[in-house]
Amino acid sequence: MKTVSQRLLAATLCCASITAHAEEAKTPLYPVSANGDGAVNNGYSISRWAEDWRVMADEKKRDDPLDRLKFLPLDGDGDIYLTLSGELRLRVNQTTNPNLREAEAQRQDISRVVAGADLHVGPHLRFFGELAHAGIGGRNIGTPVTSMRNGLVFQQYFAESNGQVGGLDVGIRYGRQEFVDGPNLLTSQRDNNTIHYTLNGVRAWVRGKAVRADVFDLRPTAYGEDGIGDDRSDPERRFSGVTLGYAVPKTFLGDSKIFVDPFLWRRRNGVGTWGGRIGPATRWYGGVHVYGDAGPLQLDWTVNHQWGEFMDQKIDAWQVFLAQSWRLGKDKAAPRIGLSADYASGGGGYGEGKLRDAYSPFGNNVYFSYQLYLTPSNIRSFAPTFSFSPLKNVKVNAEYRFAWRDSVTDAVYRANGQPFAGTQNGRARKIAELARLQAVWQISPRVSFTGRYEHLEAGPALTDAGYRSSDFLAGWLSLRF
Repeated sequence: MKTVSQRLLAATLCCASITAHAEEAKTPLYPVSANGDGAVNNGYSISRWAEDWRVMADEKKRDDPLDRLKFLPLDGDGDIYLTLSGELRLRVNQTTNPNLREAEAQRQDISRVVAGADLHVGPHLRFFGELAHAGIGGRNIGTPVTSMRNGLVFQQYFAESNGQVGGLDVGIRYGRQEFVDGPNLLTSQRDNNTIHYTLNGVRAWVRGKAVRADVFDLRPTAYGEDGIGDDRSDPERRFSGVTLGYAVPKTFLGDSKIFVDPFLWRRRNGVGTWGGRIGPATRWYGGVHVYGDAGPLQLDWTVNHQWGEFMDQKIDAWQVFLAQSWRLGKDKAAPRIGLSADYASGGGGYGEGKLRDAYSPFGNNVYFSYQLYLTPSNIRSFAPTFSFSPLKNVKVNAEYRFAWRDSVTDAVYRANGQPFAGTQNGRARKIAELARLQAVWQISPRVSFTGRYEHLEAGPALTDAGYRSSDFLAGWLSLRF
């Protein structure tokens, strides 16, 4: 068996052969905001490797000593340089009736420490590595999962080669990495966790001016609890597929930026779980993601069909996510009113026939509940939304969400995919109503404070099984460089 370093070296040599005939680095052809690497705001991204700090080569662009760390030349010409990154996040969560059971309130005192290095060797080769620590204490916290308490992990490490061949941007990345090339409700780093969700394997892409293609073959990271030596690539799970992209001409809807991303994915799980049964599952995803802006309208739509097999059951499931908002003014900071309508089929998890329970590979579940009590499986959801900026650098989002079961004979599922015990084979359809508020204060480009509140009013689909309503309050300070 090859070691991790041997595999990285082999991948790097393979990557180097691609760029041997590549042209010098040029401005990316496909819009960076939709290339599948994640959003970058004010130079920063949740995935730190998506940041481009070459501008800091110019001393006039640096505002303080920390800017110097973003571009550290290792040769006379600056072709070889190092970018250092880091984050400290201090967070407190307070939850009444944890797990929606009548019990003493839970308080979680959470800390995150991350340090990363991005080595660029010329315009076509790079090596990225990232260490992370997760700490948690408080009251009534139970046994935290490894994404919330971990001594030290290699959160990411990969080699990447990229360049331009035949007028196209091409690239390949091998190693442990975050993957977000898909709708946020299907693929996400899960920044709500202390340790990000990462995968191991290969990703490659080709990008032109208006079209792109991204292929990947990855296995999730199974984190241990202690040092960096107990984390491994999960042998029971595998995620692979292709995501395409099309940048719609800006003139199609006036001055617009609309993107259409079809995708075909496969997820294999040797220990899938539904209805108390554990066995092999292969689930295919075929769908399309449409998102972007058209004047005051902002939209994010996803439709996907899921098929395959779980043990002896055929899978036949659907997900539809429709989020849109309208800006009430010409200024970009003007208030927005919006509406989200979401559907994830259910049924078959506790019965015979086809398995109609939809499932997201590793999506962003705080979209449905800050407390992670809802997920896009067996759910119908509807929420009016409102966002505004009461002060400069402060943004507030408010919503009121209604949630029902698609199938009353199937369970209500929480974010980790596990059912709320006893909710299956009920009669009630209504799951809950949720009032939610979030405020983000961007104190400086590097420092921000986020506050969240959620009241979950449990509906009969939960209360009939003995579950209760809950309140959640969280706040955290993030410092990045």
